[in-house]
Amino acid sequence: QVQLVESGGGLVQAGGSLRLSCAASGRIPSFYILAWLRQAPGKEREFVARISWNGGSTYYADSAKGRFTISRDNAKNTVYLQIDSLKPEDTAVYYCASGSTYDYVYWGQGTQVTVSN
Repeated sequence: QVQLVESGGGLVQAGGSLRLSCAASGRIPSFYILAWLRQAPGKEREFVARISWNGGSTYYADSAKGRFTISRDNAKNTVYLQIDSLKPEDTAVYYCASGSTYDYVYWGQGTQVTVSN
């Protein structure tokens, strides 16, 4: 059974940085990707970025290019999301998910990021 556990969220001032972690346990197929998505209050969940487990190729939503960096540490079975120059509109619950590119099979419980002015 695969489990994804996010951590690293919190309250931060605008302009600050956070690094979110997603620790995976269990056997994830090497061809799966791991993605970060977020859901702001009153809004639909939106894709942020994804990375492949085996090759490390990355893809970002247009809104995430420039301030978000996704990376992985295969030895730790962990994927990270570095967020720089945080803005209040980045306030959301951030989720990691894994599966094929458009079909996420496994989900974490989410970690709250709150950005204050």
